[in-house]
Amino acid sequence: MTNVIANLTSKLRFEYWKYNNNSSNMIISRSTKALLSICKIANSAKFTTSPGVTKEKWDLLAAVCVERKPVIIPELNKLEKEFKEYLADLELRNSLKNDMEIRNEAEMKQQELMKAGEDLDSDIILKQTVQDFIDASSEEASKFKLASRITDDDTTNNTKSLNRKLDKNLVLLINNKFGKDSFFTLPQAKWQAGETMRQTAERVLKETCGDSMKTQIQSNAPAGFYKYKYPKEIREKGSQGAKVFIYFARYQQGDITNKNLQYQWLDRNELCKTMPEKYCKSLQEMLIDE
Repeated sequence: MTNVIANLTSKLRFEYWKYNNNSSNMIISRSTKALLSICKIANSAKFTTSPGVTKEKWDLLAAVCVERKPVIIPELNKLEKEFKEYLADLELRNSLKNDMEIRNEAEMKQQELMKAGEDLDSDIILKQTVQDFIDASSEEASKFKLASRITDDDTTNNTKSLNRKLDKNLVLLINNKFGKDSFFTLPQAKWQAGETMRQTAERVLKETCGDSMKTQIQSNAPAGFYKYKYPKEIREKGSQGAKVFIYFARYQQGDITNKNLQYQWLDRNELCKTMPEKYCKSLQEMLIDE
């Protein structure tokens, strides 16, 4: 750096000398004016150099936030229920009559003609009336029961199962070791030379979850970032910490086949209670609020 500054100063001083010794220096270009201004600054400035700064070594990691979308819609709140009823009533009042309603009106007229003793239209006389069909359908519908929103895995709080929190987004966490301690974090691994970060993220999922679980990484670029320092015993070996580039992936189908893997599928509230606080905060910045 010192040599570069010295060379630049010499060139500027030479231009300044040519200007002072040139009789036709009344007409000069803008570039020469700029050089002259810099030269004056260079002559008056005192250049100093700072001692060399030792760069810290950081490991580059790719992590993947695998999210399962809700299977069922969340329960409606009071306002949403009232608005739903309003839309249903509005649609009913503005809608045209369907075939069943038109047929029912025709049958009602036939019944009135029967009571009056008049001749009936043979084309309208049917074996099953609309009212008979409505009664049979209502009886069948009364026997149907909706499945419970609460599953057995919800009751037992089986965090390894995807058959829980059906109306929530679930995120995959695995147990990672950091020195002597271990924490539940996103699946992650170190970047290897020759890989893109996207390829590292794909390798993370394959090595962690196996081939049975299918996911789709949403972008070639990471959606989030987090960095942390290693424990002291690891920093003494060279690397100061890790810079983690977080990719977002959508769960599609399949299960985790790695039987030795300690993992959990957690919702937004459970994430903050399980992950390190700062890591969770960085993760929440890239997740959509529910």
